[in-house]
This record gives sequence, C-alpha cells and structure tokens, in this order.
Amino acid sequence: MKTLFYLFVSFLCIITSEIVSADNTLKILSTTSTRDSGFYDYILPIFEKKYNIKSYSINTGTGQAINNAKNCNGDILITHAEKLEESFVNSGYGVSRNNLMYNNYVIVGPSSLKKYFLNFTKVTEAYNLIYSKEFLFISRGDESGTHYSEQNIWRTANIEINNEESWYLSVGQGMGPTLNMAIAMDAITYTDIATWLKFSNKANHAILFQGDGMMENQYGITLISSKYCQNINHKNAKLFHDWILSEEGQKIIGQYQYNNTPLFNPNFTRKTRKY
Repeated sequence: MKTLFYLFVSFLCIITSEIVSADNTLKILSTTSTRDSGFYDYILPIFEKKYNIKSYSINTGTGQAINNAKNCNGDILITHAEKLEESFVNSGYGVSRNNLMYNNYVIVGPSSLKKYFLNFTKVTEAYNLIYSKEFLFISRGDESGTHYSEQNIWRTANIEINNEESWYLSVGQGMGPTLNMAIAMDAITYTDIATWLKFSNKANHAILFQGDGMMENQYGITLISSKYCQNINHKNAKLFHDWILSEEGQKIIGQYQYNNTPLFNPNFTRKTRKY
C-alpha cells in the first residue's frame, strides 16, 4: 500500500510539472505539518505577489519528500529531520542546507490523563509512563520528521517498540489524519505545536506534556543540486531560498500567529545560525 502511495505521489509531481510552465513556477517539496498548520497558505501568497511566481507545496512525510527530491520531482526542500537533510547534501543531491525556522513538539491526549504527566520534566519520563500503563498511542509511522523525532525519544528512553503491541498503532498518515485518529480513538499522539494550535477538532484532547529540549522541531531549507537535477527550476528555488532566509522573509515567518501565539520562530533571531 505504501509503495502504491509513493508511486502516486511521484506521478502527481510529474503531471503537475507538465501542466504549468516551469519558468514561472516553484514546487516546494515539504511536510504535512507545514501544510496542516496553514504555513504555506500564509506565506506563499506573499512570495507570489512580490515575485509573480506561482508556488505550490507538495506535502508528504520528510522521508518521502527527500525521496521526491532525489527523483527531481520538485525545486526545493523544506523538511524537519536535520540528519536526513545533511545526508542528502553530503551524498551530492543537495547544494546546501540551512536552518529556517523552529517550534516544538507536544504530547497530546485525553485531558483526563493530564494528571499523570504534571510532575514530569523530561519527555522520556512521559514516554516511560505511556509504555508502562499501555496508554493507547497513535504514531504517524510514515518516516516523517515527526515520526523520526518520536522514534528518537523511544530509543533515548531505552524502550523498544514492537509494532504488534496492541496499545501502539503505527498508521502511516500525515499529521492531520493522525490527530483525527487519536481524537476519535481517545488516544495519545505526538505532534508539532503549530498543527495542534490550528487544529479545529480537538474535542476533549489537551497538551499532556511539553517543554523538554528534545522536543524542539527544527525545519531546514535545502537547495537541490543543479548537477544532479538539471530539469528543475533552480533560479526560482534560489530566489525563494534567499528571500525566506533574508531579514524580510524571517520577519514574515515570525508574524504568522494564532491567537497571538507565533506558530514558528525564525532562525534569524538566534545568535548562532547557519546562514
């Protein structure tokens, strides 16, 4: 089933590239969390108005987005798994990878469970509790940046997850559908704060735990190599890359808010940055 889905995504990318003139377009290979948080609905119209370039985001898990970039099915990458992104560049597929923006992950679940998490300071403590009590947990299971971060926490907590466990469900879905499943099944899941804040179907779910440094969610922007992918729009990709990393672009990212809460923090504001 996953193979058929990935083939469909690749086919869709090819069809899209044939419909619209490449000279005046930009295809961003990105994540479902940036889509589900409304980030592209906010920022792409600003870019389009400034440069008259029609822009699209093709949203999958980070792992699949990177595979799509290897297949030259988009012009630029915005994902959130730094090791995978650096490997992409070091393997010759990309030119450079820079920090773009960041927020944090949160554990969400039925509000009735919040009392169990109140005294925790480390996310590994929260995961150990979920494991020991076998609270129903919905994992994206889609090789996304969110899934990658979740798996890293299980490993750090010295917990080996068996996908046959009845309390742990790996669903192979994006962030929005995974949240819908968790809410429908009265289960716990792991999500980025931006998607959660913008999510309308919260029901009786609430944030159970947040604040550990392990839960930082760093997004990167990666330029794809012109030597490897000669057919994509490197000019528009570089234009978008330089604009969104500029002081102007970074300020616009910082102005994206929900109920006066910024959904993403621009890396421009950090003293140490990689651009």
